[in-house]
Amino acid sequence: MKKIAIIACLLAGCVAAGRAQESRQDISLSGTALIEPFIASQTDVQVHSNYALGALVSYRFMLTPSSALEANYGITYQNTIKYVYPQLPGGVKVLTRTQEAGAAYVRSFNYKKFNPFVEAGPAAFIFLPIRNTGTTTLDAKQQTGIGAVYGAGFAYEISPSFDIRAEYRGMVTKVPTFGDTALATNKWYNIFNPTIGVAYHF
Repeated sequence: MKKIAIIACLLAGCVAAGRAQESRQDISLSGTALIEPFIASQTDVQVHSNYALGALVSYRFMLTPSSALEANYGITYQNTIKYVYPQLPGGVKVLTRTQEAGAAYVRSFNYKKFNPFVEAGPAAFIFLPIRNTGTTTLDAKQQTGIGAVYGAGFAYEISPSFDIRAEYRGMVTKVPTFGDTALATNKWYNIFNPTIGVAYHF
């Protein structure tokens, strides 16, 4: 009888360890919106933009049950950034595709199936001008900016392997000039980046 009890305890421990091992990593795919704020600067350059839609892929590795490291890659389809300044009242438009590559530390708070979290970390942002009729200057060049991401959201477990994840993210970087000094604002962007998607744990 004692041997059966010992074997049962060992099996339960192995199952628990296996489940813990399974949940140490996850990958998620989310739809995103990129909303860049209006910028008015001391250089008399004003920056307007519309929103962009895109996707975000994230990989998390759990260090402990409540903390993780995360790697992110995001890309948007396109949006228009418009620069208006006294020398050109009609403005300059740059149709832009934005990419993000970054890492973050994630702190989670576990409440059964409902798991809020916060995160922050460094990131690089690539602003890529799209050369078509939506871009009204030939001088626009690809630009990479260094900055940071931060965010807060929640994950809701729908099965042991999947959860729904929603988050408000912020992206902080210098307002791009696309290599044209006439478009310089000397300002920082705090870009709004809400996301919603599905995560798979393995």
